[in-house]
Amino acid sequence: MPKIVDTKSDFGKTSKQDKKIYVALLVGSAIALLASLVLSVEAIELAKNKDAILPCSISEVLNCATVGSSDSASIFMGIPNSFFGMLTLPVMVTIAVAGLAGVRFPRWFMNMALLGAFLGVVFAIWMFYTSYVVIQVLCPWCLTLDVGMLFIAFAFWRYVALYNTLGLSEKTQNSLKAFSEKGFDTLVIFLIGIAVVISIIFRFGDALFL
Repeated sequence: MPKIVDTKSDFGKTSKQDKKIYVALLVGSAIALLASLVLSVEAIELAKNKDAILPCSISEVLNCATVGSSDSASIFMGIPNSFFGMLTLPVMVTIAVAGLAGVRFPRWFMNMALLGAFLGVVFAIWMFYTSYVVIQVLCPWCLTLDVGMLFIAFAFWRYVALYNTLGLSEKTQNSLKAFSEKGFDTLVIFLIGIAVVISIIFRFGDALFL
């Protein structure tokens, strides 16, 4: 039988492992929330004036206005994507702060949060792909949000590896735990970030600042 840790026990106590998880979640959520706030303000500005010049429109390649004016910036009933971040990311911030305070959430609750984080990461990947391949213009604040999502992905990976909330087999869970304890998950997240930076430089080069 898979071993599932009871995450509701030892209320008020936060282990070192938990602190790392919740600090990563807090940092990532705060970064992503800030980016969503700025993007939401910019979306309102573009709605008022589609030709508005935004502060983060640095060059032809790094241009928030171009990305914000594209169809992919509002794929749900015309609502700017950033508005959904404004709705969901405060929940992640709250979970992180409560976790650092020693709150233990039920397994079902953390699985729902995990699902939300997973969908957020998938959406961030899709948005990056759209900007990088289709629009061929990057939004600095969108990239900032992507950085935040990497922290969130790391936090939930660690949480699943530590507590096995998904009910994975004991062998699989032990492998995930060992992978994380050796710091390989941190390395993977770092390498993903480096790979993205290199791919951007390789594709756009000097045009990033022209």
